Amino acid sequence: MTTSATAAIPDLVEQLYDVVARLEALFPGRHFTLDGHLVGSIGEVLAASRYALTLLPAGTRCHDATTDDGRLVQIKATQGKSVGLYEQPDYLLVLQLTPEGSITEIYNGPGACAWEAAGRMQRNGQRAIGVAKLRDLTLEVPAASRILERGDRR
Repeated sequence: MTTSATAAIPDLVEQLYDVVARLEALFPGRHFTLDGHLVGSIGEVLAASRYALTLLPAGTRCHDATTDDGRLVQIKATQGKSVGLYEQPDYLLVLQLTPEGSITEIYNGPGACAWEAAGRMQRNGQRAIGVAKLRDLTLEVPAASRILERGDRR
């Protein structure tokens, strides 16, 4: 993955949001959110670039990437108010995708903290946890337990 490829993402995401706004104007009362694999995949490639992660093959169970020191990381990207977890990841990065195509870190730390704070298992096999709760949890994560950004290597 090249830096120039990830540098193109903000403009492309902004164009997607423009299309969504046009669709919603044409069909009042309908929502055309960019949920699902699109948002998740955008989050994964942006996280890989920002945190110097190596992405695992798509569809790998539970984890999406590894750090250079071998830690397994699940990456969740959202536009909403919560994310769903199917199982407890080793490490978890939760990122919010903005309409401008950038990401804001919501949670960065051990997966156990988020898993324990998540709600009970739902019918779809997920445990949901709200973005607000994740923001609070990340404040309690020691720096040594975070996935470092590319420029913050020790």
